[in-house]
Amino acid sequence: MIQLSELIAQLRRELADAVAEGDGKPLRFDIGSVELEATLTVDREATADGRVRFWVVETGGAARAAHGETQRVTLTLQPRVLGPDGAYDRALIGGDSVDGER
Repeated sequence: MIQLSELIAQLRRELADAVAEGDGKPLRFDIGSVELEATLTVDREATADGRVRFWVVETGGAARAAHGETQRVTLTLQPRVLGPDGAYDRALIGGDSVDGER
């Protein structure tokens, strides 16, 4: 199993790679909503702060998840790019900028 935070971090890296790979290409794609569906299990650490972690159940990981309840969740993410002026704009993959884009 992997932590939910690592799954989202990997998705961010993959999207950043796609943006970088498409730089300079004549065709661009607007990244709309990204829906991510995962089966999660919750684990509370036996430390003073009692931190709660969400683990993504990977294929074949059902045996370990059987120790706790699992929940299927869907996250809808709206990718944005931080511009040089500090404002967020829509994320684009590939191609040259057109009027109104950053």
